[in-house]
Amino acid sequence: MGDLLSIGEVARRSGVASSALRFYEQRGLIDSERAGSGHRRYRRSVLRRIAFVVFAQRVGLTLEEIAAELSKLPPDRAPTREDWSRLSNSWSTRIDQRIAELERLKAGLTECIGCGCLSLDRCQLSNPGDRAARRGPGPRYWIGDRPLSA
Repeated sequence: MGDLLSIGEVARRSGVASSALRFYEQRGLIDSERAGSGHRRYRRSVLRRIAFVVFAQRVGLTLEEIAAELSKLPPDRAPTREDWSRLSNSWSTRIDQRIAELERLKAGLTECIGCGCLSLDRCQLSNPGDRAARRGPGPRYWIGDRPLSA
């Protein structure tokens, strides 16, 4: 059992609470083996899967999307560098979209965002009379629409 880790060891090494590990296992994101005592034991390679889950959640993937991605990995062996590369390439577009969204958010904190509040002086220039509302609900300029010209 030298290559198997207890749930406490996995929690300590991954930085993920034991309760979250049990939840991930319930959702089919990770697997464990049961010792004779019924305690969970994890292969060391589960640490990579957990790191992927945590990172993918930070990027904005749902648990369902993460499960779908992880299901593309081989079930009968530890994933190779090529396996992980293929997996990460499939959602790099999602990361790029998230980066662009955050950059728009950062740039728009002190500018008119087309939300209709018209509270900033800039709104009178960028969104006079709340013209952005014609394009739909929400902060139109934050979600990527360009200000309408007069």
